[in-house]
Amino acid sequence: MKLTSILMTTALSVSATIAQSADLEVTHWWTSGGEAAAVTKFADAVNDQTAHNWVDGAIAGSGTTARPIIISRILGGDPMAATQLTHGRQAEELIEAGLMTDLTELAEKEGWREIVNPPSLLDSCTYEGRIYCVPVNIHSTQWLWLSHDAFDKAGMSVPQDWYEFVAAAPKLAEAGIVPLAMGQQGWQQRIAFGALTVGLVDQDSWRKVSLERDAGVAAGPQYAKVFDAVVDARELARNSNVQDWNLATNMVITGKAGGQIMGDWAQGEFTLAEQVAGQDYTCLPGMGLNQIIDTSGDAFYFPVIDDAEVRQAQMDMASVLISKEVQVAFNLTKGSLPVRGDVDLSAANDCMKKGLAILADGNVRPSVDKAFFADTQSQIQDLSQNSGPLTWRRRMRRRITPRLSADAD
Repeated sequence: MKLTSILMTTALSVSATIAQSADLEVTHWWTSGGEAAAVTKFADAVNDQTAHNWVDGAIAGSGTTARPIIISRILGGDPMAATQLTHGRQAEELIEAGLMTDLTELAEKEGWREIVNPPSLLDSCTYEGRIYCVPVNIHSTQWLWLSHDAFDKAGMSVPQDWYEFVAAAPKLAEAGIVPLAMGQQGWQQRIAFGALTVGLVDQDSWRKVSLERDAGVAAGPQYAKVFDAVVDARELARNSNVQDWNLATNMVITGKAGGQIMGDWAQGEFTLAEQVAGQDYTCLPGMGLNQIIDTSGDAFYFPVIDDAEVRQAQMDMASVLISKEVQVAFNLTKGSLPVRGDVDLSAANDCMKKGLAILADGNVRPSVDKAFFADTQSQIQDLSQNSGPLTWRRRMRRRITPRLSADAD
């Protein structure tokens, strides 16, 4: 009788465990080698630490390709359990439509307000006082990545800032090396514009344009330096015949290009290639001119699903993604910084330490994703990609500066 009771109890326990498990389809656009290695850390953690299964829904291409697919599925009534999105303005319409799960109760229970640093990351997940996403990393886009091998071949020391890099470009070209690797996609050129803005524009002018939407300052001498630098960048990248950002990064890794302007996620590709920061490559935040990073990054949103088991599984997954050990494992592989300020990063490499020092000093700015509406970003991207060098500055002033005032309304 006692044995029968034990067996029945065990069976009920197993049955309950099975009933509480869920398959969680997770969409994201982390498909390069370094990104895939990083997202595996999340998948393994969810599979190992919960009763649920991570069902990978990677979408090939960049966020530009993936975001419309993700949003279309949610709006069309075919939501995934969780999805990567850049926190900021992107998901506001979905939240307003009641299509994103409210995570406030979990966030308050686990004290996200106390552990997420900088606080602006969680602010970007907050809409009308409620939290709708879990930030998982801090990405910054203002980095110049330089190949030691390329500069050795050209007989030069590695530059220490953007201006030195531009001056070194002719010798790189003479040595058969492409000075600047840049993929032929508009978003990559938009990143270059943003990085050069941070590097070349003084703090006061940046604030007046990005936060106060002062079109007069945008048309003035400080931003003229940026427009000229973008023209230089496009000329230096003229022979960079690749599309994807990671292929451009590979040109730097293999010494075929001298440098690349790209976000800190490029570091994951260097790590995957077993290159060592400070020995095989140099990273210059703020283009080596301004020790500043932005507080962009990735976050996971959880679309509303009418299934109690899936809803609980979504909460379990959110909790895992922001946990200490998982934050360290993911971000060390990804090349980004963790959103928690209470984790052990003794294994951080030279580039991550630079980012951490800047973060600790408080030298951070909001990203363009938070500062500008999508239409303004699209205008910058389109001009960066399609305008000739002689007309770029004139068109930039005519088409973008009015948008700054519109974004302020």
